[in-house]
Amino acid sequence: MTDDPVDPGTAPLRRIETLPLGIVVERRASTSPWADWSWRVAAVIPGAGPVEPPGRLLRSGEGWTHTHAATLELELFRTDTEGYRLNLSQEPPRLWVVLRPDAAGDAMIPVVVTASAHEGEGYQVGMDVVETVPMPPDITALVRDFVDQHHVDVPFEKRERKRHFDKDDRRGDGRRGGPQGGGTG
Repeated sequence: MTDDPVDPGTAPLRRIETLPLGIVVERRASTSPWADWSWRVAAVIPGAGPVEPPGRLLRSGEGWTHTHAATLELELFRTDTEGYRLNLSQEPPRLWVVLRPDAAGDAMIPVVVTASAHEGEGYQVGMDVVETVPMPPDITALVRDFVDQHHVDVPFEKRERKRHFDKDDRRGDGRRGGPQGGGTG
């Protein structure tokens, strides 16, 4: 378990658990006339060490490669336990990996990994490519233990709407005019 070194006073609310994950990216010859390659996240490697760009080739075959493209920190936050719970309720639980093109546009580089269903969904808006991969059992156990230790149910509180009265609003229901409902008074 790792406390956030930035501000010890806010550490309990911020990142408190991290795990390095190697991201394995598959590059496959594309059948599309607009792209030479298709990219997807093939797997994660829990506890992987750092890797230098362009990554380390793990396996290859005719028209495809699997490369350990990056090692990213999976960060668990107390404030995201609801997103982790939602993910753990799915079969199977998944990790979301955000891929971006490299500077030359020749490869897709992993830049973020998350176990939060809410955060993963948030990345799906925009130009990033978001891939999911099944969460390995040992990471599922880690996330489940984290949620068990830190989740706090927050009761739903319906907010009461404030009424805004116009000077000509004599009914209090938002309509203008007098008691008979016509005109401006």
